[in-house]
Amino acid sequence: MSTLIRHPYLDHPGPIAFAHRGGVADGLENTVAQFRRAVELGYRYIETDVHATADGRLVAFHDDTLDRVTDGAGRIADLPWEDVRQARVAGREPLPLFEELLEEFPDVRWNVDAKAEPALRPLLDLIERTDAYDRVCVGSFSEARVLRAQRLAGPRLATSFGTRGVVGLRLRSWGVPAAVRRSAVAAQVPESQSGLPVVDRRFVRAAHARGLHVHVWTVNEPDRMHRLLDLGVDGIMTDHIDTLREVMQKRGVWF
Repeated sequence: MSTLIRHPYLDHPGPIAFAHRGGVADGLENTVAQFRRAVELGYRYIETDVHATADGRLVAFHDDTLDRVTDGAGRIADLPWEDVRQARVAGREPLPLFEELLEEFPDVRWNVDAKAEPALRPLLDLIERTDAYDRVCVGSFSEARVLRAQRLAGPRLATSFGTRGVVGLRLRSWGVPAAVRRSAVAAQVPESQSGLPVVDRRFVRAAHARGLHVHVWTVNEPDRMHRLLDLGVDGIMTDHIDTLREVMQKRGVWF
């Protein structure tokens, strides 16, 4: 078995606990208040998403519109930051700029989904300007977007697979010839997709044979957490940050 890729972003003793959007179950996803709660629980890895406003500001937010979780409305890409900053998640908490998060939580490592193409260049520019290469892993469902990030930023940037890379790795785990690029550091995947299993022992073994970490999203039930840890996955993303901490504490792998 190959040795797992050693990127500074992955420098962690044991499986990584990721707070998905800081902890969606608390109702304040992607807010400073929710990120702070995760940090106070001991989380050092947080998953978030970024969109660019009409004037190029990089906002930590999942949806492309404000409508679902805030008291605002409209597509972030169509609005200036001055308008977006007025919206409140759950009517209470403002949306943060990703740059503010890097400053506010200097010990946190961020798993960032570049949700749309206009967000990619501002994200890479921010990582370069703040020298945050050790603290940020960039991912996207779009394989082309991840490849562009790698071409623009070079090998210092940690990235995960897009959809095509995951499919290739799944095929290889079944013994089907498929190309699997080696420039990513992790396969970040759902436990299953459309009723078909993605993460099993063969998938984990195939990833590890290529030096890749396996991070699974979004896992909220203790029995699923235990099963995945038994399979040897390298990280779990959860909405229920208290639950994952309890599971990992019981297993002696909460660090």
